[in-house]
Amino acid sequence: MDSRNNVTEFILLGLSQKQEIEALCFLLFLICYMAILIGNLVVMVSITCSYLIKQPMYFFLSYLSLSDLCYTSTVTPKLIIDLLAKKKTISYNGCMTQLFTMHFFGGIEVFILTGMAFDRYVAICKPLHYTVIMSKHRCEAMIAASCAGGFLHSFGQFLLAVFLPYCGPNEIDHYFCDVYPLLELACMDTRRIGLLVIANSGVMGLATFVVLLISYAVILYTVRSYSAENRRKALSTCSSHVTVVVLFFAPLLFIYIRPATTFPEDKIFALFYTILAPMLNPLIYTLRNTEMKNAIKKLWYRIIGRKEIT
Repeated sequence: MDSRNNVTEFILLGLSQKQEIEALCFLLFLICYMAILIGNLVVMVSITCSYLIKQPMYFFLSYLSLSDLCYTSTVTPKLIIDLLAKKKTISYNGCMTQLFTMHFFGGIEVFILTGMAFDRYVAICKPLHYTVIMSKHRCEAMIAASCAGGFLHSFGQFLLAVFLPYCGPNEIDHYFCDVYPLLELACMDTRRIGLLVIANSGVMGLATFVVLLISYAVILYTVRSYSAENRRKALSTCSSHVTVVVLFFAPLLFIYIRPATTFPEDKIFALFYTILAPMLNPLIYTLRNTEMKNAIKKLWYRIIGRKEIT
């Protein structure tokens, strides 16, 4: 902590200052968080307890659900509690911890989505080499690389924020601690640091998004020669991935690819990648996926002690 730092806690202004709106948001986000917990746990357990765990796509999906759970849990419980609190505060250490963990799990999610896109590319464009390229060892290595990449990203963000001098005011116009709102509170010129944030978050996110779009464009080009049935199956799987990618990356890029400044709309866009995307991911990946539906049915029959209906 900088020697000029005399701030021991921050005040989070939250989503709204109106009590009626906060009460409505409390109920809404409580339901959303419960849906996130149940949905992602069901996906994780269904995959882990079935043969699907041996398939790379579902192997990655189980870890995506785990990262979704951890990612949203760094922000959403605090948001829900603050919606009922008269004074929304977070300690300096708590703020820096939240910033680090949020970017850590968010970074992991970005890299896992990239791994899932690579898996679909190999499955569709190089099907004869799929089992060799996407071996269990390589899939595990990609998950380990995702964790390492997430750590490097979040550690960079953490260093940019933790050494800033905060001499007051201490009001953060957001519902969680993030780099851009903290830069506005620092009592020094933060323009150069803002460029580093863009390089770390914005450029990384944009480059990953472009790579994902290119990979799916190649996949779409490849499936043109497929039969109608095989083309339908490939597009059904890829459409789920593309939906998740756009839902996660579009608001993320809106916030981090621009110069270091904040807008009131940032809080609304942040809801998309901190709450909405983790809540919808289980639905997106299961509604049009017969294998996932069957795995969930088997899990349900096992829980209630009934024999599976074939």
